[in-house]
Amino acid sequence: MLFCSRRLVGDATCACYNPRVMLAAASGYSNNLLASILVLGTSSRMEDASLKRPQVVIVGAGFGGLEAAKKLACKDVHVTVIDRTNYHLFQPLLYQVATAALSPADIAAPVRAVLSKCGNIEVILAEVESVDVAARKVNLGDMEVAYDYLILATGARHSYFGHDEWEKLAPGLKSLEDAIELRRRLLMAFEYAEKITDEAARKAAMTFVIIGGGPTGVEMAGAIAEIARYTLANDFRHIDPSQARVILVEGEPRLIAAFPEDLSASALKQLVDLGVEVRTGVQATNLSEAGVEVGGEFIPCRVKIWAAGNNASFVGKTLGVPIDKVGRVIVNEDLTIPGRPEIQVIGDLANFSHQTGKPLPGVSPVAMQQGRHAARNILAMIEGGKPQRFWYWDKGSMATIGRNRAVADLNFVHFSGLPAWLAWLFVHIIFLVGFRNRLVVLFQWAWAYFTFNKGARLITRNFQSEARPPA
Repeated sequence: MLFCSRRLVGDATCACYNPRVMLAAASGYSNNLLASILVLGTSSRMEDASLKRPQVVIVGAGFGGLEAAKKLACKDVHVTVIDRTNYHLFQPLLYQVATAALSPADIAAPVRAVLSKCGNIEVILAEVESVDVAARKVNLGDMEVAYDYLILATGARHSYFGHDEWEKLAPGLKSLEDAIELRRRLLMAFEYAEKITDEAARKAAMTFVIIGGGPTGVEMAGAIAEIARYTLANDFRHIDPSQARVILVEGEPRLIAAFPEDLSASALKQLVDLGVEVRTGVQATNLSEAGVEVGGEFIPCRVKIWAAGNNASFVGKTLGVPIDKVGRVIVNEDLTIPGRPEIQVIGDLANFSHQTGKPLPGVSPVAMQQGRHAARNILAMIEGGKPQRFWYWDKGSMATIGRNRAVADLNFVHFSGLPAWLAWLFVHIIFLVGFRNRLVVLFQWAWAYFTFNKGARLITRNFQSEARPPA
């Protein structure tokens, strides 16, 4: 049996050591002492080799960061991936966790497990506080990580347009924590309505307002309408969940404004068919616990969901380079920042306007392509080359609305309804990380399709912030 200490350098094969040969070589000497020297010497040489490699730091294990790490796996570089969570999250399906169609583990995969096959990658669970560009170090608060090359992919959070106090009233949907909290609020609204007798309070509890008519808002509105009209239809005795009121508010004249007009019109029709009230060209203002004002009308509601805007991660501001009004770093055409070719910024943190004159959308295909390109740039620079211009290949956009309802823009063709829904299912299954997740999600979707039953209807509570009864 061979024990292999795998230190991958370029295309070199692993150095393998046979314990019997080592013991035989140690005969005539102090076996234990010589064996220890051999092992320590080998370990020291491997550590020295690792330190001599170019040090690449990737901040963020989302779509862009993970693709960059995969591209650099098993290359002659040492890669450090830093993320504030220990999992890669498939954000396009977060709304399905929020509406009880899927469990959190179905759309997440441990970063260490995904990147475990190559020994040149290590993972650090930490939150980045700043980047010291001059010293080439990433500050994690309690430690610093030096780099030769840096890829920043820290993403974005919600933007409340100067009303940060609204976040507690209307959570957004960017993390698993957000999704679980929204699921709790949605299900608790029906539970609250079931036990009260005041009709006005009951109607407010069963009114759901989604602010923002982009893909996330459209998907959330359709999913809430479906869970109310089908999944929960027979679960209660004192209320009729199908009478729930779902209102989608969009400030622009049409929904999913980034899509062609025919698909926007189709999305509107499909939502209306589901019973969603759609209000376009109006703003949501004066959010409070009691409700929200929409176009001058106050709507009493218990649950409000924010899907109206994003702000880039604060990390970009620590680079000392120009940023746009939402905090995105204005990058060069090769994804580097001005004066610092060793630093590349990708995904939702980057403002890349060199292709169309407008920033590329904050969607996963953009981040994935930029992640792979950033890794190729690093490998080229290590060989003495220059970083190359990035060019985004737009394969189209999709948004799902509900059962057999979706819209798809594949550039050369537009379609909606069942064909678009099937295409959406196929694409999202393919891009999920991990075979287990693909299998589980496919089964869950099939089960929900034939039974109208969503099995992740769990109401979770934060007991640490609540007073517990005595044991």
